[in-house]
Amino acid sequence: MSKDYLRIVATDCGSTTTKAILIERNPQGQYRLVARGEAPTTVERPFEDVTIGVLNSITELEDVTEALDPNVVKEGFESGRRNLIKDGRVWRLEKEGKKTDERSSPSEGSDIYVSTSSAGGGLQMMVAGVVKAMSAESAERAALGAGAILMDTLAVDDGRKDYQKVERLRQLRPDIILMSGGTDGGTESHLVEMAEVVRRADPKPRFGDMKLPVIYAGNKDARSKVDQVLGETIEFKPVDNLRPTLDREVLGPAREEIHEMFLEHVMQQAPGYSKLLEWTSEEIMATPNAVGKLLKEYAENEKINLLGVDIGGATTDVFSVFKSGDERIYNRTVSANLGMSYSICNVLKEAGIENIVRWLPFEIDPSEVRNRLRNKMIRPTTIPHTYEDLLIEHAVAREALRLAFEHHKTLARGLSGVQQQRDVGQIFDQTSASASLIKMLELDLIIGSGGVLSHAPQRAQSALMMMDAYQPEGVTMLTVDSIFMTPHLGVLSQHFYEAAKQVFEYDCIVKIGDCISPIGNGKPGDIAVTLSGSGINEAIPYGSIKVIPCGKGEYKDLTLEPGKGFDLGAGKGKPITKRVEGGMVGIMVDARGRPFNLAADVATRVAKHREWLGAMGLPLP
Repeated sequence: MSKDYLRIVATDCGSTTTKAILIERNPQGQYRLVARGEAPTTVERPFEDVTIGVLNSITELEDVTEALDPNVVKEGFESGRRNLIKDGRVWRLEKEGKKTDERSSPSEGSDIYVSTSSAGGGLQMMVAGVVKAMSAESAERAALGAGAILMDTLAVDDGRKDYQKVERLRQLRPDIILMSGGTDGGTESHLVEMAEVVRRADPKPRFGDMKLPVIYAGNKDARSKVDQVLGETIEFKPVDNLRPTLDREVLGPAREEIHEMFLEHVMQQAPGYSKLLEWTSEEIMATPNAVGKLLKEYAENEKINLLGVDIGGATTDVFSVFKSGDERIYNRTVSANLGMSYSICNVLKEAGIENIVRWLPFEIDPSEVRNRLRNKMIRPTTIPHTYEDLLIEHAVAREALRLAFEHHKTLARGLSGVQQQRDVGQIFDQTSASASLIKMLELDLIIGSGGVLSHAPQRAQSALMMMDAYQPEGVTMLTVDSIFMTPHLGVLSQHFYEAAKQVFEYDCIVKIGDCISPIGNGKPGDIAVTLSGSGINEAIPYGSIKVIPCGKGEYKDLTLEPGKGFDLGAGKGKPITKRVEGGMVGIMVDARGRPFNLAADVATRVAKHREWLGAMGLPLP
């Protein structure tokens, strides 16, 4: 894609809100966010046309540009209405065969227009495999990584009778089924059995009267037999085997086919999408798929390991990119029952009231907290009215983030079923091939997004929630996605990475600061870590949090010396030298120990919470 573009428009059609952003090139040749607009999504009655919401959100962009934010003007952008709609559609110069320098007026049209979507409930899938812990798990990784909501996983060994699987398929009505199992040249009979279950269920997709797509990513020798069993009423789409051998996993072809099927079978059926597809410069992408594409691309280009989370009202998505061997592995999971409004009582049920109350810096009857959470579920759009309400909501967020992360770690791991060759020295090594890929000591960056993190009144509150829920180790940069534009930048990154990267770093993520977290535990008064260099000489005692002032874009070259029994990655007690970056809060030293345990005694625990709030510069309740 040409880098001569002056103006880029991107939209994300969410299930309730359509969000539009305007990106322009400044006089210095850098791409920046100029304006943002939003409007209700119009995929349902009475409108039943997704393009109405798109045009409404872009009309807001036009209105916002009439009087630009002073910070945007400082970047060299002139105020003045941009005319982005023409003849009832997104005005794209490329569509008219014009180039950037062929504008009759600087205000007219955009050079490219891209979009993502999760309207209509997003992509809903079921996966079917032979062995639940092997081929079915690979199929889950493929589906989740392609941006799907995973409704259920069927496997030959999942303990359910065939009639129960048939009932489940009929009840859920997925958009797409992904079948996997058997290495190439391996089992065929089990795949045929699974195909017979699908055929007997004869599930009908949510939209239209089309054939249900079944993507087959299993033993290539069984393709023709499975196709024959599925019959005429199902659209059979064979791709490369997800597990051609026990020690190899090939997710790419299945993910690409899922994306194609999503465009063809889900988006095309939703009202107005065919019109929207004509407007866009590139194919529309599923919202979670776009977020994953950006994070994977960014991690690979910057050579870092990262963890991203999007905590919403009903679900929590977790994304990770970690280096394993010579490549960086991308994983995504959706915890469909963990959220901050519609699903808040599911968090209560899964975590337990005791685990939520343990994060509160004041004493309160657990039944009172339980009732407040039930009220939030009944009125999901309400926001906290008092500081106490806010702290309760943040306590729930910690548990939702923790539980979603635990779920993520169960899928983000090496391949099950792989036999490892070991030498004599490894005989007693208990680590398995399926150990989690999430190694917190190697994590460079955490990105938090979603209302409770992005819109917390103070950035230090977002930082403390992530520190408590994820317990980072070593040195980790904490950030938040300020206005959730990662989907827009994700679809853009596939065609113009440099522009997406510049906006991502400058306008999208807000750096809170590096968090230094020594591993280990000690006694009160023990020194957990000593920081020296760049005018700093601090000995941080175990059990405490310390914030060292260091602003956005500032760096400190420090020697970090862990105390006796503590480790920062080089070994117990061994110092490391590192350039540490500040941010909106500063450099945060979390010396509470890893693993981090809260006191059982309520009074002691509340006193420590109040101490930590004060250390982070936050008000006490």
